Amino acid sequence: MTPQQFGGKITAHWKTVYESSAHWKDGAFRNLEHTQSAINWRQLPGVLCKQIKGHKESAPPKPLPVAPFHSESFFQDASQARFIWYGHSVVLMRLQNQTILIDPMLGPDASPIAPTTTKRFSENSLDIADQLPDIDLLLMTHDHYDHLDYVSIQRLKSKVKHYFVALGVKRHLIRWGVDAGRITEFDWWQTTDFQGIQISFTPTRHFSGRGLSSIAKCLWGGWAFTTPTEKIWFSGDGGYGSHFKEIGQKLGPFDFAFMECGQYSVDWPEIHLFPEESVQAALAARAQKVMPVHWGGFSLSYQHAWYEPAEEFVHFARKNDLHCITPGLGDLFDTNHSGSTHWWNAHK
Repeated sequence: MTPQQFGGKITAHWKTVYESSAHWKDGAFRNLEHTQSAINWRQLPGVLCKQIKGHKESAPPKPLPVAPFHSESFFQDASQARFIWYGHSVVLMRLQNQTILIDPMLGPDASPIAPTTTKRFSENSLDIADQLPDIDLLLMTHDHYDHLDYVSIQRLKSKVKHYFVALGVKRHLIRWGVDAGRITEFDWWQTTDFQGIQISFTPTRHFSGRGLSSIAKCLWGGWAFTTPTEKIWFSGDGGYGSHFKEIGQKLGPFDFAFMECGQYSVDWPEIHLFPEESVQAALAARAQKVMPVHWGGFSLSYQHAWYEPAEEFVHFARKNDLHCITPGLGDLFDTNHSGSTHWWNAHK
């Protein structure tokens, strides 16, 4: 572990910046509704034991393959949005002739400061960063280690032209050598135009932090994209709440949505969506077609098998007549993609 992993420190300057947000109260960012983001200390020993023991199918028996990036296919069609999912919450997009990358945690370990590792299901995933083209815009939803990764940023930063990030992430990127002038921070509901794309930062019900001193010192959220022909939404991490309906009313309906679904537990029910809740959240936000993300990369919860989030999500989506797709790792797809392949069955 390197001290760099913790990111930027909370200085008087940054506190002044954060205090300008209506969501900063009593020295920390707050959710829109009461949220239990920490485990009760009396329950902590039991939860730690369950986490250490893990689920009997917490990881696939063999590394999951990732399809290689093909530049010609990715750039060939500019008429509609195109996507590649690299596991967990890593999404590469081609939208309005712009290349956009979301939450590029491509590193091998989601617990770089912990005494034990949280290994990625795929090998040599950092090599993906070398395959990718120049990135017009990199977006970050929050600063948790399974989303904001030091080694990934180092491998990517020479390719990235600009960063749109949750309020609080900028200090980490500056600490890691990114030019401050290329970073724009967003509060909830803040919207800006980027090369003809209206981009909005949407609220979630979650928390943040890279150490005990930085808990809730960075905002958390999702991203909505509006073009003349399409509306895309990336939900971001977080539990169920009334904000989903508000997002749909203000920015929807969405042609396509990436829905957080994975790493949930009865011990932290308000900060991650269970599969049925994820489907209900998509319906509340008026999403027409959906895909589960926040799985397929790491096991961060003892509660479910590595493939269960997708399997359950597909089940509940069909039950609610919601069009759902589940492309494989590294596969190129667009909003016209149809069907659920259950590709994970070949890797159980």
